[in-house]
Amino acid sequence: MSTVLLTGGTGTLGRAVDAQLTTNGFDVRTLSRRPRPDDVSATRWATADLRRNTGLEEAVTGVDVVVHCATGRDDVAASRNLINAIRAYGDTPHLVYISIVGVDDIPLFYYRAKRDVEDLVASAELPWTILRATQFHDLVVRLFASQRGLPLLLAPEFSFQPIDVRDVAERITEIVGQPAAGRVPDIGGPEVRTASDLARAYLDAVKLRRKLVGFSLPGKTFAGYRAGHNLIPENAVGTITYEQFLAETSVRHS
Repeated sequence: MSTVLLTGGTGTLGRAVDAQLTTNGFDVRTLSRRPRPDDVSATRWATADLRRNTGLEEAVTGVDVVVHCATGRDDVAASRNLINAIRAYGDTPHLVYISIVGVDDIPLFYYRAKRDVEDLVASAELPWTILRATQFHDLVVRLFASQRGLPLLLAPEFSFQPIDVRDVAERITEIVGQPAAGRVPDIGGPEVRTASDLARAYLDAVKLRRKLVGFSLPGKTFAGYRAGHNLIPENAVGTITYEQFLAETSVRHS
């Protein structure tokens, strides 16, 4: 079975991808800046820093697939370091990158960085696959939970199509087991819902009463969301609904 190097393996999506790959028999090596935990074998961990470009030679050596889930500050520079290390020390592994639906049309800085990384991946002269997904359930919940200090709940006046990270992990695992395919069809969650509707479901889950206030802002970013560029209703492959996620997850608003 293939050996997979997983960047961002300790993050929200990465943990789900690690679990799904392991369940399906892949040998997973997690790349992290943290030292290897005592209960993790040396073959399953690579201490390396994508931004500082350290430890990458050992991390990429001998892997068949690299699943790049890491995200954060300096995404473009970090991804360039990873690609350069793969080309210098790797044996042309299949590079799989997870991106976001709408990065072409919504001019958020974070989205622009994702689009720039896509360009790096596609021009890396490696076998590659790029998968775009809609926003995760976790992100939508954080949007509302971050307002815990307010006497009301603000919801943007556009829609989301939230998807569970486990559904995304399942699709990534399918991709890992197949030849590189370039840009594959985007995926989304099972339902397109207004942010206000999702906010009400969140308030019900945390058993709070708050005044719900919709808001909109001028500019191309909100226009892109209002136009639905963050949605892919024609490929709603997710199976876990937002309410199911809320029921399974300990969410608090305090």
